[in-house]
Amino acid sequence: MPLDPISSDPLSEILDLLDARCVMSGGLIAGGDWALRFARPGVVKIMALAEGTCWMMVEGMAPARLDTGDVILVDGRRAFVLATDRALEPREASSAFAQKIDGLARIGDHRSFVMLGGHVALDPARATLLLDVLPPVIHVRHDSDEAVALQWLVQQLVREVNGGHPGTALATSQLAQLMFVQALRAHLQGAGSVAGGWLRGLGDARIAQALRLMHAEPARTWTLGELARSVAMSRTTFALRFKNLVGIAPLSYLLGWRMHLAGRDLRESDRAVSEIAFGLGYTSESAFSNAFKRQMGKAPKRYRTAFRNVA
Repeated sequence: MPLDPISSDPLSEILDLLDARCVMSGGLIAGGDWALRFARPGVVKIMALAEGTCWMMVEGMAPARLDTGDVILVDGRRAFVLATDRALEPREASSAFAQKIDGLARIGDHRSFVMLGGHVALDPARATLLLDVLPPVIHVRHDSDEAVALQWLVQQLVREVNGGHPGTALATSQLAQLMFVQALRAHLQGAGSVAGGWLRGLGDARIAQALRLMHAEPARTWTLGELARSVAMSRTTFALRFKNLVGIAPLSYLLGWRMHLAGRDLRESDRAVSEIAFGLGYTSESAFSNAFKRQMGKAPKRYRTAFRNVA
């Protein structure tokens, strides 16, 4: 019996739009007492603590204890320190990572701590779509309800790094991608602590359903009433709940998503502006062009030309 095709969803579509790719780039093996200061990464980083414990101190935040099996996602906008003892004076991590063996930096003369790390590559033209909804740190603890899948992924990553099997680079990248998605899912389970934006909306069952409907049919002429009925809410309650969680009104979100899709088409295809407009539900090219210019700051043709000149 054939399986039904897996329908897309807002999180998958947004990560695809961002061309979000998680790449494992190395790690740290350490022993004894140590402290390292990491400069502001400038990219989203993911770290998995495979062995040992340490403290993590992020600028402007309370220190957090990390234990074996914890996974940490940082938005890359703040410097941080990793240390076995909070009282230690940290040295710059760049010095420890200047000389790596098989991608792993080493501190001390024995092994009691292993952390694997990577970064999430994003299309720079659209990166803020994710960065603006991420907190400085997502810390998924090894003993949390959402950590089971992450535990398996961390174990597989360790096996790949230690095994030296053919295809290790590809396997670790795929495992890291799954770990990134799973960390976001775990974060959504605590939706009350998620900053406003589409990510917080996905943590609410009814608002997530409305987002799925808009993503499934962005060209449809959705009305507030239709969306509210589809999630069994009154218009007023739905509109208020959506705006409180996502930060903007439902139809404003739909407009923004359409323009993101249009921007990708303009950058990556040679489709005529009129074809893109009609494909997104606009009845005229001029109506689409006006909406695009208000949202993106340039008329569609100028946007395409500017992007290709830079490229």
